[in-house]
Amino acid sequence: MLTDYHVHLRPDGPGSDAEDFFTAENAARYREHADEHGIAELGVSEHVYRFTAALDVWQHDLWRGSAKDDIDAYCAFVREDTDLRLGIEADFIPGTEDRMADLLDARDWDYVIGSIHFLGDYALDMEKYDIWGSGNSPEKVWGTYFTWLGHAAMSGLFDVLAHPDLVKHWGRTRPFPQEDLRSFYELAIDGIASSGVAIEVSTAGLRKPVQEIYPAPGFLEMCIEAGCPIALSSDAHTPEQLGFGYQDALLYLADLGVTELATFDRRTRIMEPLG
Repeated sequence: MLTDYHVHLRPDGPGSDAEDFFTAENAARYREHADEHGIAELGVSEHVYRFTAALDVWQHDLWRGSAKDDIDAYCAFVREDTDLRLGIEADFIPGTEDRMADLLDARDWDYVIGSIHFLGDYALDMEKYDIWGSGNSPEKVWGTYFTWLGHAAMSGLFDVLAHPDLVKHWGRTRPFPQEDLRSFYELAIDGIASSGVAIEVSTAGLRKPVQEIYPAPGFLEMCIEAGCPIALSSDAHTPEQLGFGYQDALLYLADLGVTELATFDRRTRIMEPLG
């Protein structure tokens, strides 16, 4: 069994209106590419901030400019017009947990992917809101990120933690901490281990400046030792990106002794043999 659950039916940014991309024809294109890569379990997980309902959760500038679509229309489209699993990528923002829970609990997801793109008003992977221009030290940024990641796991909001060391997105083009990175991973691992949340192995990092899979081996080893289930995804925003880098990912997982992947149905996790 191969999976790709962290998938978007459209690119980010302007010119990607729902009516142009939330179509049966576009979904079929994704299914065709998934079949070519032997991906049996395919889901879609649009960014929560693309939906107007998200403005009840947070009022960041990016969210106000992006929230155009109806979340219930999205859910109905996936359920009625496609054979895809229904998911969403929802940001973890401390202090908004109750409001995010209200949004998520009102819909019939197969899975919810949790991600941390922002530390306060600053972004980890967007030039416009770049946290590396905020004056914070790399130790502060990394320490906050992994502390929040542990809190995200413990929040109970999410079934999967996406690209779980996104803080490395820019690679060495941004400052890195001087100390052993495992000291930062340890800030998250207790929360991750006790929550039982699945950890995403994401090939998206191979397309980003860091040019490596998320998460790094040291962090993934700690998650595996803690008994965390593993989910596999590409974070595709076009059909052609489905299954990107999976050959590397499968070798990576094999080297670490991973033999099962997490699959989801109505927020029930089912472990399947890794194909």
